[in-house]
Amino acid sequence: MKLIEGDRVTQEDLSSGRVHKAPESFLNRDGIKTVVTEAKNGRRDFIRSAFAAAAAGVAVPAVMAQGNPVPAEGGDPNILNLPEHSKGLGQGVDPEGSYGKPSKYEANVKRRQSPGLTQTTQASVSFAPLQSLFGIVTPSGLHFERHHQGWWDIDPSKHRLMLNGMVKSPKVFTLDEIMRLPSVSRFHFIECGANTAVDWGNVAVPTVQYTHGMLSCSEFTGVPLITLLELAGADLKNGKFVLAEGADGSSMTRTIPMSLIKSGEVFVAYGQNGEMLRPEQGYPLRLIVPGVQGVSWVKYLRRIEVGDKPYATKDEAVHYIDLQPSGQHRQYSSIQECKSVVTTPSGGQVLLDKGFYNITGLAWSGRGKVKRVDVSVDGGRNWRTARLETPVLSKALTRFNLDWVWDGKPAIIQSRAIDETGFVQPTYQQLRAVRSTRSIYHNNAIQSWLVQENGEVKNVQVS
Repeated sequence: MKLIEGDRVTQEDLSSGRVHKAPESFLNRDGIKTVVTEAKNGRRDFIRSAFAAAAAGVAVPAVMAQGNPVPAEGGDPNILNLPEHSKGLGQGVDPEGSYGKPSKYEANVKRRQSPGLTQTTQASVSFAPLQSLFGIVTPSGLHFERHHQGWWDIDPSKHRLMLNGMVKSPKVFTLDEIMRLPSVSRFHFIECGANTAVDWGNVAVPTVQYTHGMLSCSEFTGVPLITLLELAGADLKNGKFVLAEGADGSSMTRTIPMSLIKSGEVFVAYGQNGEMLRPEQGYPLRLIVPGVQGVSWVKYLRRIEVGDKPYATKDEAVHYIDLQPSGQHRQYSSIQECKSVVTTPSGGQVLLDKGFYNITGLAWSGRGKVKRVDVSVDGGRNWRTARLETPVLSKALTRFNLDWVWDGKPAIIQSRAIDETGFVQPTYQQLRAVRSTRSIYHNNAIQSWLVQENGEVKNVQVS
């Protein structure tokens, strides 16, 4: 499997009426040809049969399914001739110390701006390369970015966190004082409320990095917010909400229900993936609100105010609200509902030949653990249950995998997640019935990838 640049659609695809470029990126369900392969005797026999077919002469990609065959004559020069790294002395550690970097051969794996967004001189969003990641943890250097007034590298010795409002003793904490308190470390996903927004607007951006890349998962370390509130003598009976305020130029402010804070889930973080937060992730302090849209995870956190009602700030009364079919706005719709996406094969990739492939992707829910993920290769007509790879954590990304043998015919790959509350990820038709077509936020509809006969994978929608 390899990557291609852009979103190439042939003239034959367009004239057939089956596939359209954005914005008419819909595929009629009646035009889908069923492509189903089942593992009848278990996974090992399934893979063994794929290899046996390859040995019998059926076209199976050597790299993906059976390893490179040994040349009949001469042998493989990459084995027979020792490379330089097997004959010489390699590089040593930096005597002055250094921060580790990825291999130069992985330079293409990086955050990117979306071609579907208005380009500005100071970009505010970069998308994580989900198609290139493994497991559930996003490396700190690939974690998606969303800025409302740019990012800052703040002197931690001068940063302060204030607690006021309905408290007995207003407090001001330094970073050192916060880091002295009992800490917790937890894995959680963070997703921008506008993730997958362009697809809801019927614009087919080419790759999963652009459709779902405002999503990441890290191990965060910090102090539960309830601990800090108790130190300030907060009125936990009459105080129903807190206002979280950031120190960047936008003065980002968000209302957080006290019920989430009392559960102990919400915490003030200074650490990410075993080190201090990165500046673009809110260094030196940010709020962690598991399961809630990323805008509430206030960066450069400088103030927490306890109150008895929602604050309806500028970032809650004008932005991050959902336009309903009735014309009314749904406010404080912060929970990120159950969602999943196949990351391989996905848009912009190419299947090199027929044969065995591992379908893999990510699932998550803002209401708890992912219970099950089903995968379809025929546009939703038939579903198979995928394997959930451990660990399966609450309000964290979950990796799923499914064995598949591609027969070289068109296929439409989808995933459908179900969380522990019983919530089932909806289709676009189901979602638009309750949210209309004019919304921006909280698109958790099923994503579809069209595998064409030439192996190229496209972003489509199934109606």
